[in-house]
Amino acid sequence: MVIYLIYSRNNFEKDITKLYEEKFDEWKKHSTIEKEKTSHKELVGLVYKTDYKINIELLDATVESALKRGKFEVSNIKDN
Repeated sequence: MVIYLIYSRNNFEKDITKLYEEKFDEWKKHSTIEKEKTSHKELVGLVYKTDYKINIELLDATVESALKRGKFEVSNIKDN
C-alpha cells in the first residue's frame, strides 16, 4: 500500500509539473513583451510673455494637471 501511495504521488507530481510547464510555454507564446520606451519631445503648448505676465497656451489639455502640480522643467535654448 505504501509503495502504491509513493508511486501515485510521484506520478501526480510529474503530471502537475508537466501541466505547469505547458501552461508556461503557452503563456510565453501569447504574452506581449514591452519594448523599452524611449522618451521623446512632444509639443503640447506655447509660452508667451506679455509685459510682466507669462501666458501658456496648451495644445494638449492632458498636461494641464502636470502644470498645476508644478511637474515641469525650465531649460534655455538660447542664452541672451
